Parts: sequence; structure tokens; C-alpha cells
Amino acid sequence: MNPRTGLSLILLFLLVLQAALGFSAENQALSDSSGDPVKIEADSIAYDYEKDTYHAAGHVVITHVKGILTADHVFLEKGRDRARAEGNAILRSGQDTLEGDRIDFDIRHKTGIAYQGRAFMAQNHFYLTGDRIEKTGESSYVVNGAKVTTCDGPSPDWQLTGDKLDVTVEGYGTLKHTKFLAKGMPVLYVPYLIFPAKTRRQSGVLPPYFAFSDSKLGMDVEVPFFWAISDDMDATLYQRYMDRRGYKQGVEFRYFTSPNNFGTFYGDFMNDSGRVTETAGGISRDWQSDHQRWSLYLNHQTNFDPSFTFRTDIRKVSDSWYFKDFASNNYYLNNYAATEAQRFRKVSFVGDAALGSLESTARLVKNWSLYNLTVLGSYTDNFAAPSNDATLQRYPEATLTGIKHPLFGSPANFEFTTTYDYYYRDAGQKGHSYELKPTLSLPVNLGGYGKLTPAFTLIENLWQREDQQPDLLDKQGNRNTYFASLGLNSEVSRVFDVGGQTVEKIQHSIRPELSYTYVPNVKQTNLPDFIGSVGEQQTIAYALTNSFMARWKDKDGKKNYREFLRLKLAQTYDIIESNRDVAATGIMRKGFGDIVLEADFTPFQYLSFAARNKYSVGATTWSQANYDLSFSDARGDTAVLGYRYTQNSIEEINLNLKAVITKAFDLTYNHRRNQLIQKDLEKSLSLSYHRQCWNVEFSYAEKLNTTINLYGITTEGDKLDRTYMVTFSLYGLGKVGK
Repeated sequence: MNPRTGLSLILLFLLVLQAALGFSAENQALSDSSGDPVKIEADSIAYDYEKDTYHAAGHVVITHVKGILTADHVFLEKGRDRARAEGNAILRSGQDTLEGDRIDFDIRHKTGIAYQGRAFMAQNHFYLTGDRIEKTGESSYVVNGAKVTTCDGPSPDWQLTGDKLDVTVEGYGTLKHTKFLAKGMPVLYVPYLIFPAKTRRQSGVLPPYFAFSDSKLGMDVEVPFFWAISDDMDATLYQRYMDRRGYKQGVEFRYFTSPNNFGTFYGDFMNDSGRVTETAGGISRDWQSDHQRWSLYLNHQTNFDPSFTFRTDIRKVSDSWYFKDFASNNYYLNNYAATEAQRFRKVSFVGDAALGSLESTARLVKNWSLYNLTVLGSYTDNFAAPSNDATLQRYPEATLTGIKHPLFGSPANFEFTTTYDYYYRDAGQKGHSYELKPTLSLPVNLGGYGKLTPAFTLIENLWQREDQQPDLLDKQGNRNTYFASLGLNSEVSRVFDVGGQTVEKIQHSIRPELSYTYVPNVKQTNLPDFIGSVGEQQTIAYALTNSFMARWKDKDGKKNYREFLRLKLAQTYDIIESNRDVAATGIMRKGFGDIVLEADFTPFQYLSFAARNKYSVGATTWSQANYDLSFSDARGDTAVLGYRYTQNSIEEINLNLKAVITKAFDLTYNHRRNQLIQKDLEKSLSLSYHRQCWNVEFSYAEKLNTTINLYGITTEGDKLDRTYMVTFSLYGLGKVGK
């Protein structure tokens, strides 16, 4: 709550109090001119006929829907329209407060003075004090002996002070003889400070970004400027200088014309003066002259109605090296979001050096109760190829889906998908594709012991090529095939009465699953490469899941439930592979597929373990192993150890540590190591010192600019990129660094 809000609310209460005059009871209930109820409580309410003054004395409490005013005494001079609250005058509105030893009001002119005023705004945790907080006009204020801070306590860590504060709301303010105090000691002096005083969004310079990289970018400085164009539009201008690359300009434009029409546009451009020669992932560059580099992003959504939506996600960059060069800091990393909880933060990909491709889409979606129609256009940039000419694009794609529902009210369920695609590329086969895929299923309940579900899916594909590739394949054709499956699942459970002081009961559930899938062998020799082949299939798959659920009591006696252990075993048996003629192929049969093992173990709040493994029966070795072990405690200390292994591809150890050294100091360490090449990929260490109203962080990072191919071989020089960073934040005023 700012001074204007506090004083205006006090004036409202005094106007309400005037409406209550004439009542002599100690407790009165009434309404103000707007019809909102007002309740006045006091030890006594008296009227002086000679002075035409009302006096509410002793524990005065005025309650209104917008807040509560308390004081020892409240006086109202009815003829002069003046009022005064004395003795511990406090106005509370939500968590915001305004206090004063004495508050004088001019009800007619809507002005007033709070002596020894003290205001607190909970939203920003902002304190304002002054010898006099005076409302001098409709929206103008003067504060003598002003002090502002976001620190709690009588001796704040930092504070801004000034002899006189003049401010006009939605205009500007001035603060004379401004001092920045650290623990009461002056460290900065400004004789005359001008600042915007707007409750709405306001234009201005945002906190800058500073970093130093000793191998790629050098000194890196970015200064954003925010421009509040209107209530439904704003823009951020990014000015970034990298002394080893040059000057980069970017702009973000956001608009919100209505809850059903909004979006974000971002673009940047630079003339890159870097000289680079390198090879990574099979592509090379030899840049010995300046290169024009840019990126473009557009996320727009229009909801015509709750069932009809149009959305675009356009993502383009000038070259496949963009995210490799600017992996330390870029717009896409800073606005990445795993979910779409924030309307204007929807970058769904991690814009770092590992990004292999970028897809742009535009889609129109219409939903009905049992149907969905989606029209899509898609374009993909493949960063792993020297040229994008052979990358297959889809535009347009139209898909009509029928949601699973009972067929003519029978026990059988029917669903379908029908899709049209036009596949295009500059080099290679292209053309039209049509697919119709209806599915009929009949779930049968086996007397409460399980469920048997036979299903049948027919797949009809039609295609027509439009390219002029010199091959002997047909220019058009079709393919008919089908899927037949039979699924059986059940679940049994038992509850064990543990009778412990914390854990009362444990439920053990066992869910066995068995399925059979059949796909016939069909001729597919003349298919174009934009139609996926469907292999002959006769497989039996099984899965067995064990789940343990505990019912426990917290310290308040409230019952809670948690699945503390889940174990899953799954495997597929290939009937065709098991009957293959070994003599004809010379390859050993591999009827049984990989055994899939999953485990999740959370014995208590501060410990968890997860495993996702695959074991190759034929090779008698692990083809994939992933482990995550996490420790934490009530103080906030954490330790996360991860292991990633994929045969002939990845073997990596990740370690993340955070130590709460004291209430004020945190130490964080991150380490990624590739075991295939026996090298550290990334290490970082940061020390953070934080107080209630400010913090400072020192960080150091080392990153190996090395690309790892499928066999763990480095294909570019082992360049070590070191980054040093300092971040200093004053809560409520902003921060320097990142």
C-alpha cells in the first residue's frame, strides 16, 4: 500500500464516520454511501453542541469492507469538515498498514497529514516512514524525512533516505539529498533524484547482464530496456555487446488484446565478427569473414470460442551454429518453460548446444463432443545436416479423430483417425498421403477377476508422388493392413495393518498384464520414403507391477497416503523372430526382447531413488541404465546423483550439491562427467550470501566445448570455456548480474 492508498482509505473512513453521527450507542452497525456496511466501536461517543464536534474515545475501532481503522481518539468537526485520529492511529487493509501518532484530515478537500507516519506494503515488502506524510492534492504527496527499505527490523541492512520527497501518482517524483545507507552508514549520495511514480507498468532500464567467457564471447554485457506501450502491449529492447563477436540487438513484443487473443514476438540480429574454423557432428564451418546472424520467434494464440483455437509457434535461426555459440545466455533459455502455466513464457525447447533440430508449427483446432479436427503446418530445421534440402516437411496436415465411444449403444467401442499429409522437400521424394485408421474393441469383465479386451484396427494408406526423382518406384499406390490385439489385465491387493506410531497400514497391489499383437506381412516394396513401413508382427508382451502404498499420520494426526515403492518388470517375446531360419541369415535368434526394469523408492520425505533400466537377453548385458538418487533435509541441503548409460552412446555421471552452510550462506556445486572419453563436460561452483532484503552470489563455471558422437569421440578441439559472474540484488529495487 502506498501513501496515496493509505490516506485515501482513511478519508473514506472519516466520511463514513460522518454518516454515523447522531448515534450515541457504544456499538453501532450502519452502511456508508456506497451501501457497504460500517461498524463503529468505542468506549464512548459524545457530541459537543457548541463546537459541533463528535468525539469517539477509548479503543475506537471502525470496521469496513476495505479495512480497519483503530485509534485512541477520533474527532470530527462537522461544520469545518475536519477530522483527527490520535493515539496509535493504525489503518489495516489486508496485510498493508499505515500508522501515525496523529492523523489530520480535511474531508472537503480530501487532503490530510500523518505525523510520524509509517507505511508497509506487503506485496513488495516495502516500508516507508516520514516525519510528515502529507496528501496535498488529488494525487500529490509530500513526505518530510523520508526513509524507504525492504528490510525488517529497526536497524535495516540498507535504506534510502531523503530530506523531502515530492511525488505525483502516475507522474514523477523527486527526492532531495538522497543517501544510500548500509547498516546506517552512508555509502552513496545523490543531491537530487528524479524517478517515475507510476502504479501501472512503466518504461525503464531493466537489470543488466554481465559475464565473461575466456574462449567464446569474451566480455558479455546486455542492457534490456522495457517499453510500456499501452495497457495491452509492451516491448523489451535488448542491447548486447560481446567483444569477441560484436553488437547484437533484439526486441521482444508482447500483446494481450483480450483473454482470447495474445502472443509474443521476439527477434534478434547481429553482424558476427568472430573468426571460427571447426567441425562438430559431421558439419563444418570456416568463417573468416563477418556473418549476419539472427533468430525469430512467434507464439500467438486466438481462441475463437472454447472449442475453436488457432495457434502459431514459429522458431527460426540463421544457421545451425546459433545455439552452440550463444548457449551461455540467450532469450530462449531465459524464457524456457516446461509447462504453459505462464501465458507469455512458452518457449518449450532448451536452447543450448545440444539442440539438434527446431520445428515451427501453425495449427487450427476444432473440438466437438466426440470429434476433433486439427489442421497443421510444420517446418523443421535439422541442425545435424549440412543442408536442410532433404529434411521432410509437412504442410498441410489435416487430422480428424473420433473419440472412443460405444458403438450404437452396444458394449463395443469404436474410434478412428483419418489423416491427410502433404510432404515436401527440395531434394528427395515428396507428395500426398492419406490414411484411414478405424479401431473396434470389446472390453469384457471377467467376473471381477480381470478384464479381457480384444481389438481390431484397419489401416488404409493411399499415396501419390509429385517429385521427378529418377527411380523405378510407382508414382501412386495404396497399402492395406491391420492390427489385431488381445489384452488381459487384472489387479489384486491386500492391506497389512502395521500398527506403527507413524505408518498405520500398507497396501500391496499386484497388477499383471498380458497382451498379444498380430500384424500380417504385406507388400511394401513400392512405398515412397515419406510413408512409414509397417513390419510383420506377432508378439506377446507381459508386465508385472508391484505397488506399495502407505497410510501414515503427520504430527497433527492427519492421515496421508504415499506410494513409497513401485517395481515394474516388462518384456516382449517376438514369435516371428524365434522361428526365423538361422541357417539362411547366419544371425542368432533373439526371440525375447530387452527386459525393462523400473523402480521408484521413496521411503520418507527426504530420500528418493529411481531406476530405468533395460537388459539385453541376447547380449546378456545392460543396454540402458539410468539411476537418480536424491537426498535432502529440513534445512534445505540437497544432494542429487545421476547416472546415464546407453550402450555405445552415453555414459555420464551428474552430481548436484547444495549446502546450507549457515542461514545466510549457500554453496552450490554441479558436475557433469562423460565416462566414455574420461573428461569433465561441465563444472560450476557458486557461493551465495543472502539476507532478508538482499543477496550477493559469486559463481565460476567451466564448460568443455566438445561434441560427442555416437561412439563417445570428440570431434572438435577440447576448448574450455570459463565464465565468472557476480550477482548483487536488493529486494524491491532490482539486481545487477544474472
